[in-house]
Amino acid sequence: MMGGWGNMMGGWGYGGYGSGGFGWMGMVMPLILGIGVILLGIYIFRRSASQVHTGTIGEHSGMDILRERYARGEIDSVEYQSRKKDLERS
Repeated sequence: MMGGWGNMMGGWGYGGYGSGGFGWMGMVMPLILGIGVILLGIYIFRRSASQVHTGTIGEHSGMDILRERYARGEIDSVEYQSRKKDLERS
């Protein structure tokens, strides 16, 4: 037999936590997750911007370029040694 409220939970259903059982957490968790995604995006953007500003992305030292050119066969051993000495002096 049903009472005046219509069920055993006093008319609140699911113990008063809303239909999904999460109550206020069901509204706050997406907000927290959204803020976290925004902060992560800002962090990644700032980090990549600072690397471009300082020149750490895609920049090689002269010696690195010289070694690569020698390894590809663009320059011979004599030219490699000559340029290596020039770079070590500066």
